Amino acid sequence: MVSLTIDGKQVSVPAETTILEAAQEVGIKIPTLCWLQKVSPTGACRICAVEIKGIERTMTACNTPVKDGIEVTTQSEALTKIRKQIMELILVNHPLDCPVCDAGGECDLQNTCYELEVNRQEFKAEDVNPETIDHWQLIQQVPNRCVMCEKCVKVCHEVVGASSLFVNEKGDRAFIDKDLESCEFCGNCVSVCPTGTMISKPFKFKARPWALRKVPTVCTHCGSHCQIDLNVQGGEIFRVTSDDEGTTNNGNLCTAGFFGYGYINSPQRLQAPLVDQQPASWGVALGHVTDAIEQVIGKHGAGAVAGLSSPRLTNEENYLFQKLFRAAIGSNNIDSEARYGALRALKGLDSVLGLHGASNLISSIGSAEAVLVFGADPTAEAPAIDWKIQEATRQKSGKLIVANMRKVKLQRFANSFLNYRPGSEIELANVLGRLLVDKGLVDEDYLNRAVGNLDELKSHLAGVDLAQAVAATGIELAQLEEAAQMLGTASTVALIFGADISKSERGEEKAAAIANLAILTGTLRGEAGGLFPLDEKGNMQGLLDMGVYPEALPGFLPYAEHSSAFGKAWNAELPKGGLDADGILQGMENGQVRFLYLAATNPLSFPNASRWRKALEKVDCLVVQDILPNELTELATVVLPGTTFAEKSGSVTSLDHRVRPLERGIRPVGDAREDWEIFADLYARLTKTPLTISRSDILSEVSGLSGLYGDICFVGNDRTRPCLKQPFSPADKSFTYRAVSGSEPVEGLQLLSGKSIFHFGTTSTWSDSQLELVPEGKIEINPEDASTAGVKDCEAVKLSSSTGVAFGKVSLSESVPVGLLFAPYHFTEQGIQQLLQDGRNRSKVTISKA
Repeated sequence: MVSLTIDGKQVSVPAETTILEAAQEVGIKIPTLCWLQKVSPTGACRICAVEIKGIERTMTACNTPVKDGIEVTTQSEALTKIRKQIMELILVNHPLDCPVCDAGGECDLQNTCYELEVNRQEFKAEDVNPETIDHWQLIQQVPNRCVMCEKCVKVCHEVVGASSLFVNEKGDRAFIDKDLESCEFCGNCVSVCPTGTMISKPFKFKARPWALRKVPTVCTHCGSHCQIDLNVQGGEIFRVTSDDEGTTNNGNLCTAGFFGYGYINSPQRLQAPLVDQQPASWGVALGHVTDAIEQVIGKHGAGAVAGLSSPRLTNEENYLFQKLFRAAIGSNNIDSEARYGALRALKGLDSVLGLHGASNLISSIGSAEAVLVFGADPTAEAPAIDWKIQEATRQKSGKLIVANMRKVKLQRFANSFLNYRPGSEIELANVLGRLLVDKGLVDEDYLNRAVGNLDELKSHLAGVDLAQAVAATGIELAQLEEAAQMLGTASTVALIFGADISKSERGEEKAAAIANLAILTGTLRGEAGGLFPLDEKGNMQGLLDMGVYPEALPGFLPYAEHSSAFGKAWNAELPKGGLDADGILQGMENGQVRFLYLAATNPLSFPNASRWRKALEKVDCLVVQDILPNELTELATVVLPGTTFAEKSGSVTSLDHRVRPLERGIRPVGDAREDWEIFADLYARLTKTPLTISRSDILSEVSGLSGLYGDICFVGNDRTRPCLKQPFSPADKSFTYRAVSGSEPVEGLQLLSGKSIFHFGTTSTWSDSQLELVPEGKIEINPEDASTAGVKDCEAVKLSSSTGVAFGKVSLSESVPVGLLFAPYHFTEQGIQQLLQDGRNRSKVTISKA
């Protein structure tokens, strides 16, 4: 510890602490303009100048480290004069457009001028600022307002890792410029700008900051659940912001979090129920649904009724959905899109580790000594995970290993890039495990304590053929050994895997192979690191927690074993068996399923979408509960308008098991209802018993029946009262190594379907901002494959597979290897999902000019 005196106050702080940070420890405020806690100090503005006894010149407090015994003065006549002169110099040629500047009322420059009593200009200079930069999408740059604090540059480089912003020119001609190709349009540069230099175009001239009401809630675009403020006025959302202090995301947002709210305000929102495509009252619409269910049950039995729910719904809504079907309708034919992704990952992890999701908090990734990103693109799937990976491996000294079929952003920072061949994920996980054991890089004491079938583990790994693994993965043995060395010598490891694993053929087995690797690397021990399965959808963990799949009840309790207990609590006899999504699809095709309820989900975004469309046309009654019109609402017998996360209250569960309530920011549009109210109304109509349960009662009921939450929910900070589910605490010998092996045969040109960093699900395609960035789904193709196919960049092509066709423009990219195409799935009208076989994310295709 280092001891010093600041304004007569003694303080002891760790070495490397800055004078500014030391002053904050004893409640002394030093004015700043360029300083930002979450990035390294710049020392650009000089406003934080302080005096140090024995040193003639002033020093900048933000980047001067403390020294033992120094005496610091932060307030004096000389310092006041210096700071005022610095501000006057900063204000040279600064425009007097505060009345129309969007930063008015929340401008750090204004506040600092006021605090320092800077009320006149003593200096003049030639105005050499460039013209306003208006050709960037979504963000306008006004150089003559810029104070060159470089906060935006620092955040873009150090936190986001895009390194898009940079200082162009020199001296008084310097200005902030941007490489548009690398920009992620996250809006963080706008958030940290202390003036009105960086402006959000969608917000420009729309409202004054002081007139907006801030509603603290949670962003549900992905499972990271960043804490945000909805800025609301007159029943409309004008912008989304996030505070640096008191939020798990440190004020950082991604493109959807910052700009993607446009779909909420869309004029095309569903605002009233429809019956047979005609407007109807809620009473008529719900009466029609109730009658249809009762008629189908009367003719065909409850097994002819099925439903698919959504990770866009809250915990309470998904709980009521499964209770509605099981207790009120008598059908266990319920499922969701998790069947083709997240549920596979969960089953794989459960079979090996007894784990139902992530093993640790997102924040723990930032302290890991090694990070393995396996078959995932965190930048697209869960941006907050990306930032934590960079914290561990760029801001700190952790090693980064990226294993992927294609080049993703994090590959740029990787110490090792394992560019494996499609379908070889299990081989890769196994060979890394074999190398860890062979090189003595595993903790034998830990394995003896944790694994119940250690002999099987060692026997299976001993049988892994290194030469065969090298041939299957296409990765040199020396590179595999290097990656194993990094993982094995790290005391803490974070292992992150995503959609390329969970949505692929044999996804459950691949997840199990990664779980095996997590055991060997010690990923599951200690407070740092952990195992993190990613899914892009906002409340996927909550959906699975609530048991919206036929095999389990809420709390992951096996359905067959616990249905009687739940039935007793619900005063109902629960049905036997139940169809999953694949069974529901087959049931619609063969006439077994006559009634289908789609709650905030779109099966046309599932694999083999054309098969789903044909099946949906066969049902007697299709109920679509959603927020925006689509192909399904045109097919629907009854359309029920639901609400967005901004129009409802309830709770959601993040990918690291934080349970947070949503705060209702605006009223539902038109006659739309919160989704839980719709389920509750239907429950009451079908059971002839009013359902008076409240949202808080629902989670209490869940906890009482399943033990999912236990007694550890607590009141956290004043923002959104987070609570944590029961932490992962594996017992000794509870891990069961699962011997999986083999790779998938790959023939011809392969198409991989996945996520764009600018879109989330299909909802963001209704946001004008996101469409300005990516208005259509382009097909990424290696230049060599493009040459072979005779197509040029941006040329329209036709893709064909055994299940369908799709059309789109190609984008030549070195990010995909020869033999592999990549296309985003978000634009359902493009038909990418039609090319995929059931339950897969990759398919053999042929390409031709359109």
